[in-house]
Amino acid sequence: MFILSNEFSRRKFLTYMGSGTAALVAASTGIDAITNKASAMTADHLMDGQAKGGGKPLTVPFKPVERTWENDLVLPNGYKYNIVASYGDEINSKGEIFGDAADLTVYFPINSLEGGNNSEEGLIWVNHEFPEPGNYMEMLGMNASTFDKKDLHKYPELLAMEKEAVGGSVIRVKKEKGKWKLVKDDTYNRRVDGTTKIELTGPARGSNAVKGAKTVEGSLGNCSGGRTLWNTALSCEENTGYASSYGWPNFTEEHYGWVVEVDPFDASKPVRKHTALGRFAHENTAMGLTEDGRVVVYMGDDSRDECFYKFISKKQFNPANRDANFDILEEGTLYVANLSKQQWVALDYASNSALQKEFADQADVLTNARAAGRVVGGTLLDRPEDVEIHPHDGTVFLALTNNSSHGNFHGQIVRFAPNNGDHGSDSFTFEVFVAGGKKSGITCPDNLHFDSKGNLWVVEDYGATEDNVYAAYKNCGVFMIPTDGKNYGIPQQFASGPKGCEVTGPWLTPDETTLFLDVQHPDTWNPYPGQSFGRSCLVAVQGGSFK
Repeated sequence: MFILSNEFSRRKFLTYMGSGTAALVAASTGIDAITNKASAMTADHLMDGQAKGGGKPLTVPFKPVERTWENDLVLPNGYKYNIVASYGDEINSKGEIFGDAADLTVYFPINSLEGGNNSEEGLIWVNHEFPEPGNYMEMLGMNASTFDKKDLHKYPELLAMEKEAVGGSVIRVKKEKGKWKLVKDDTYNRRVDGTTKIELTGPARGSNAVKGAKTVEGSLGNCSGGRTLWNTALSCEENTGYASSYGWPNFTEEHYGWVVEVDPFDASKPVRKHTALGRFAHENTAMGLTEDGRVVVYMGDDSRDECFYKFISKKQFNPANRDANFDILEEGTLYVANLSKQQWVALDYASNSALQKEFADQADVLTNARAAGRVVGGTLLDRPEDVEIHPHDGTVFLALTNNSSHGNFHGQIVRFAPNNGDHGSDSFTFEVFVAGGKKSGITCPDNLHFDSKGNLWVVEDYGATEDNVYAAYKNCGVFMIPTDGKNYGIPQQFASGPKGCEVTGPWLTPDETTLFLDVQHPDTWNPYPGQSFGRSCLVAVQGGSFK
């Protein structure tokens, strides 16, 4: 079995980045060593961007669990979970159901719009990443072994189930008698799925690059995402080849692969895809502010040998007027990271002659952002997935999940420090924060989330069998990694998921007494009634401290 040690991965990492990365900062330094203290107002963090730890060393508040093949969500002593919503559960009187392949979880206190932090009742946006056709065939009594996806158009009921399964859900949740439950609600609860009419905004709207579309049908491939500073959800479309992968008819590829904005509090607000943020295999978003008050959105492209991006808005954020921010993601500049030069390079057609030679206009650049990133020298990375902003010092943490074609089976988490602590800067330094493999005990980092002390919560993304490279890691896990103090950079395992699943979408309530997680595609755990397959679901974990 190939095991990637911490030291080896740093050397290999440098070879991937190129010869211009000699300024890589030693990964053993403390959190303040690579950047000045900076304001870190971030949308993805629950608190207010201010340190809460009183300068004390970060400690681990639980006894870590061991790797296991057990078919359950295994937690430390003193913690418990309950399932809040599962695939197929009705969420309102219209009969809309909670979708499949739950991924991102974003919790909005029910009183968010009044500045409140209610930690016992709120709205949750959950992504539904992909359909599970084999499961639906079992439900419909179809023979999956004889089904050919090219004939999907002949099975309208199956196609409808697949389209119903994807997109995302807004659900109202409430804590009662110590457990969280789904509240059936017709005011808030609703679905965005594969049939929802969604508006395009920004430079590509109505352009030739998107076949003239101003509205498109549905959202799909919704992997992770984030929360905006004005309390909306951003949902990221990742794998979008639904014609080739699932046989969806009349499929227009350019209508997918965007960042989708949903207002969980107002169903009358249109769902929108923001083309100014570019089109690629979006994993998630991490939102912060530049020193002059503009919005920055960091994004990874979750595929082998793809790039790291950020968007900076033209408009400034208005903290006093929520509605004034609803068009803020429609105009701005998209950048790609060049790690060799430690620079952000603008994907701006008007000012870049190289882009002018390869693309028709800015709409073409944004619709084909992957190709544009290569043209301007974006660094190709090992599956850049989730990215988050540290709540205290503003450094940016990026999960590079893996890239077996480079022999990198276990991935890294890389930390970027914007020049002078300003997210608007076009330069940065970076370091490997944690290298996956035997020494650290973590592999294939995926979704990230910070608690108020600055501990980084990490979930894994791999498929282990008893005889493959991930055999020693068993079921996918959830880890807490301190970013300061005596346990700096040492992953501590908090949970182990059921067999066959990814545990996804970690998100803490404001009081940090509940950790929401999604259990995605378990083999048999949480079975669908009357069927053999397991159901993806949202769970709430309680019982001890999370910081």
